[in-house]
Amino acid sequence: MTHELTFLEPFAPNLEPAADGQEPAADRPQPAPHEPPPLSMKAEPGAHDPEPPGPEPPGRAPDLAAAQRAAADLLTALGIDVDRDGLRETPARMARAYAELFDPAPLPFRTVCEHHLLPFAGVAHVGYLPAERILGLSKLARLVEHFAARPQTQERLTRQVADCLLERLRPRGAGVVLEAEHTCMTLRGVRATGATTITSALLGCLRADPRSRAEFFALAGVHV
Repeated sequence: MTHELTFLEPFAPNLEPAADGQEPAADRPQPAPHEPPPLSMKAEPGAHDPEPPGPEPPGRAPDLAAAQRAAADLLTALGIDVDRDGLRETPARMARAYAELFDPAPLPFRTVCEHHLLPFAGVAHVGYLPAERILGLSKLARLVEHFAARPQTQERLTRQVADCLLERLRPRGAGVVLEAEHTCMTLRGVRATGATTITSALLGCLRADPRSRAEFFALAGVHV
């Protein structure tokens, strides 16, 4: 999809005094303003691509004690008495709440196994290393939902999400991990209650670079 932006230059009349026998400068026809070329998200053939940024360093584990002290200092600076009833635990609650906000959460999904038409459900871990484009986070959940809305196998669903990310977004790397419980195995057959199946698909540098691959698996909570 190509997005075009039209830039309008502000009107600036020429108020210079007119010479004898000439029209005032403001009344003379002015040349058409220069319009810049339309902005396009499509890469031009042969255009120089900037060097992609290097991988970000892995984040540290949250220091809840330090966050609690910082929250108490902030509330105190705002004139709030954190020692009174009802507010004594507020700094600790703030620290835990923000730690949860910055903790990546998996995407829940559900679909139907195409072999027995019984449900399987679980969570999806989806990640990518951006190149020139980034994606709204809600679109990752919609992408999983899109491919899950049909009879599926977990292996194919995993690969379809990863392939679509690579094709449409052109990132440096894409990775998908699905963890799911299949009722065709827990409610019938071997009836292995609580058993989960884990599948993964890694593309680009998430497959080729061992450090990026290890970081992705660590964020997804997968031990390899």
